[in-house]
Parts: sequence; structure tokens; C-alpha cells
Amino acid sequence: MKVVSVVGARPQLVKLAPIAAAFAGTGHRHVIVHTGQHYDADLSDVFFTGLGIPAPDVHLGIGSGSHGAQTGAALAALDPVLAAERPDWVLVYGDTNSTLAGALSAVKQHLPVAHLEAGLRSFNRRMPEEHNRVLTDHAADLLLAPTEEAMRHLAAEGLAARSRLVGDVMVDACLGVRDTVLAGGHVPPALPEGIDPDAPYLLATLHRAENTDDPARLDALVTALAGLPLPVALLAHPRLLARAEQHGIKLARGALRIGRPLPYAGMVAGVLGAVGVVTDSGGLQKEAYLLGRPCTTLRPETEWPETLTDGWNILVPQPQERGAPAWAEIATRAAPAAQRGEPYGDGRAAQRVVAVLTGEHPGSTG
Repeated sequence: MKVVSVVGARPQLVKLAPIAAAFAGTGHRHVIVHTGQHYDADLSDVFFTGLGIPAPDVHLGIGSGSHGAQTGAALAALDPVLAAERPDWVLVYGDTNSTLAGALSAVKQHLPVAHLEAGLRSFNRRMPEEHNRVLTDHAADLLLAPTEEAMRHLAAEGLAARSRLVGDVMVDACLGVRDTVLAGGHVPPALPEGIDPDAPYLLATLHRAENTDDPARLDALVTALAGLPLPVALLAHPRLLARAEQHGIKLARGALRIGRPLPYAGMVAGVLGAVGVVTDSGGLQKEAYLLGRPCTTLRPETEWPETLTDGWNILVPQPQERGAPAWAEIATRAAPAAQRGEPYGDGRAAQRVVAVLTGEHPGSTG
């Protein structure tokens, strides 16, 4: 059997790592196609080296652009690759423009498509990622869901017959790296200058279009982060840097210490060293939950509602409206005393994915 994995952005590379490792122990051929949607080395190259992923078999180098231009460029570049490979499955990951492009290219060539991380819904139709998720799920032949909640969403959309509950491959990656970090198997993360790893700090990211494209909103969020009573290690995504420069917004002020995005092991170590996380990233919300750190999410909704249980994650879309004392209390709160469950699986999702794709295991339909 031949499977083509289509990836293009940082979160997809983290998901790819356990899948590639699971395929490595089989006789099946696994072809990796990197669209180049994330072309910055901090968001791409370091994940291949740091997570031990084989080098891409094909790198399309599409780069940045508007959503339409980027999706169209990836679609046009993928067509001849998939036509030449003619795989048994095209495996697409998550909710990026590369996800949708891979699904469209495959279905138009009558190639079976499997969507990993199917069924997530924020129910915010202003998010480009929400459209990518929904369109990919409805185009795909096999829907590999990470949670029971995702399975319910798919069933509500009439997709139950194509859905399989396999668990979340991000758990496989995160817990494996966590154990290596705790065992001293990685060098300490390169935290921003001014962050003392032995003193309390918050780790933050900010990159979504709805938070960065509007100058007033971006300035309000940066101001809220800068006013917190603990140092904030803001790992600045290229999009954030570009928008801040474009809007004339100074990032390095108050509590904020600005640094580069970290390799995955560095990010895990950075979260473990922090007292809490503030982010608008879907993946980092879940990683904070898995690593036992309270998360404050700068959005009105989340694709991962399980993280909200017992206050492990709190949604604060407008921190400035909470008032400085209340906002600070939320962002710097201690971890809940309640034990976390395993809503995202047991860390063996990648093996289940390979088994379902190869027909060796039917998976759970709910």
C-alpha cells in the first residue's frame, strides 16, 4: 500500500511525526509531500530535524499569499504529484489551506482521501480554518476523528458512516517529547532574553488573522499582555511580526519579552517551565492541557472544548473588558486541583490510523 501525506504548516508536522514513525515499522510506502505553506525555517525545517521526520519526498515551495492564492497554488502544484504517485490513500491533516488543497486535488482525481483530525468545529464561520475543516470532511472518504465530540459533530452532519474514532496523534507526539524533556534528553529552550527559566513566567503566542489583522484589536491584546504582573515570553510568529510592523505596534514593552518560535521539544520544555499559557493557537491550548498547565485563550471559542473542563482553559476574547486585576488573576491563575482525564486518547493514535488505512482494524464508529 502507498499513502501520500500532504503537509504544509507547523501543526501538521507535529501530527506527521508519529504517523511517519508508525509507517516506518511496516512494509507500506509512505510519501511525504510538503507544500511549503510554512516556509520559515522556525516553522518548518526545525520540526523535521527535531522530531526525526524523514525529509519530504516532494517540496512544492508555494510560500505565502492570500488564502485564495495560497490554496490555488497548492492545488495546482499537487495535481501532477498525485497524478504521478496514484496512491491508495491521500492523507491530509488538520485545517490549513494545504489540507483543503490536498483533499480537492485528490478527490478530483478519484483518489481516496483520509482526513486526520476530522470533526473539529469552532462554529465560527469567520475563521478560514473552519471552512477548511468542514469542506475537507465533506469531501473525504475516511474521517479519522480525535475525540468523541468530533464524532458527534460528524454524525450531526450525516458523516457517521465515514467516521472512525482513532484518538489524537498530537498526544502521541506531545507525551513522547514530554518524557524525553523531563528525562533531560533535550537542551533547555531558547527563551526570549529577559526570561529567567527558574522564575515564574507565562508563555504566549498570538498569530490568528482575527487577532492580528485589525490594528485596534492587536494593540489591545498586546497592551493586555504587556500589563500582566509576570514576565511573558511571547514567541512571535512571522505573521505577528509583520502585522505589528505594518500597524506601527511596539511588541517589546511592559511584561513582554519577544522571542522566536521554538522547535517542538523547545516549546514543550517552555510550557513545562511556565506557570501558564496565553494563546490563540488551537494546538497550544491542547498541549497546555496535556502538559498540565493552565491556558488562557484569546478567542471566543475553541475547537477543543474538552480543555475547558474544570478551568484548565478559559476563553477571554476581550481581556481589556475584564479590567486589569481580573485579567491578571485569570492569566496567572494556578493549575486546577482536579485531575485531567484522557479525552484525546492514550498516545497510540498513530498506530490506529495506520491500521485503519491498511484495513487491519476497522476503528471505532463511536
